[in-house]
Amino acid sequence: MTPVLALAQNPGELGAATSFLDNIIDFINGTLVPFVFALAFLVFIWGVFKYFIMGAADDTARESGKSLMLWGIIGFVLMVSLWGIVNLLAEGVGLEGGADEIDLPSAPGIGQ
Repeated sequence: MTPVLALAQNPGELGAATSFLDNIIDFINGTLVPFVFALAFLVFIWGVFKYFIMGAADDTARESGKSLMLWGIIGFVLMVSLWGIVNLLAEGVGLEGGADEIDLPSAPGIGQ
């Protein structure tokens, strides 16, 4: 435990580890999550295509398209709900920083 306490005195030693973790989190939030959302959207769109266009006369293609649409919707619901739960827990514990808050510009109005 002593080396950890010693590193707490010199934050420069943890700068590389913090930077590495920030890069991983940025990759997950900026690349991986949108990719998974796009993948679920493509699965849903492919299911719609199979159901309405390819399965116009074929019942097995319609069932396959219906299944793909259902899995696409389930994927969306799971991702959005998990994202909400994680954000709720992060804000409740105090891990959510104020850096991500958006300051909206305001137009001059009465009293300004």
